[in-house]
Amino acid sequence: MATLSFSIPDEVSEAFNRAFVDIDKNMLIANLMRKAVAEAEQQSRRQEAFQLLTECRKLRPKLSSEEILEARTEIRQ
Repeated sequence: MATLSFSIPDEVSEAFNRAFVDIDKNMLIANLMRKAVAEAEQQSRRQEAFQLLTECRKLRPKLSSEEILEARTEIRQ
């Protein structure tokens, strides 16, 4: 198991210790870090998907407003 050292403001440390008196703080921090990593990975996947969708939009056929309205009318009939 690794040991990490971080500097945090005293008021944050004091509030953390008051809020989690009877909780294993090592496990709590490890869980918070796991969640942060998962959120960062999810954000990265979202960004990749956004980039892919943006690139794919350039490949779509371009239609005029009239062509879109005609297609809608045909579909609805």
